[in-house]
Amino acid sequence: MHASTNSPHRVATARPSVGSSTASALEFLAFKLGQEEYGIDIQKVQELRGYDTVTRIANAPEHIKGVVNLRGIIVPIIDMRIKFNLGTPTYDQFTVVIILNIGSRVMGMVVDSVSDVITLKPAQIKPAPEMGSVLDTGYLIGLGTLDERMLILVDIDKLMSSSEMGLIERLKA
Repeated sequence: MHASTNSPHRVATARPSVGSSTASALEFLAFKLGQEEYGIDIQKVQELRGYDTVTRIANAPEHIKGVVNLRGIIVPIIDMRIKFNLGTPTYDQFTVVIILNIGSRVMGMVVDSVSDVITLKPAQIKPAPEMGSVLDTGYLIGLGTLDERMLILVDIDKLMSSSEMGLIERLKA
């Protein structure tokens, strides 16, 4: 699935009911940053949009591209390629903004492309490797494996939390 227009794409967030045989399976939206494929909990995704120009905020960190007005809501936009130090981002017809609902906040994250929704059973999720103090991996859920694919599973709440969320709150004010 690639977003090539600025019309929003609703993402189905139907989840199995507790007690059903698939209740332990988790659904992740798969997206690419550079050569790597990542996954985030589909329940955090509100919609997908094509990349559009943003209003830059003075003195904001480089990874915060700015804000957009999304149906009357001011939404901060974070470029994940810059946040993860994956080189200079390029914006083309495949670039997607994933609009997220995290807690009571709405924010957008720019990714290179979105591929699909992947269902993983707990046995398909391996723990994230320990990197010691070299790399903060506290925001990783683990590594998801599906056939030949490996997804870096990100806990988007932890990644966007604490000091960064405080910064986003100041930008919205």
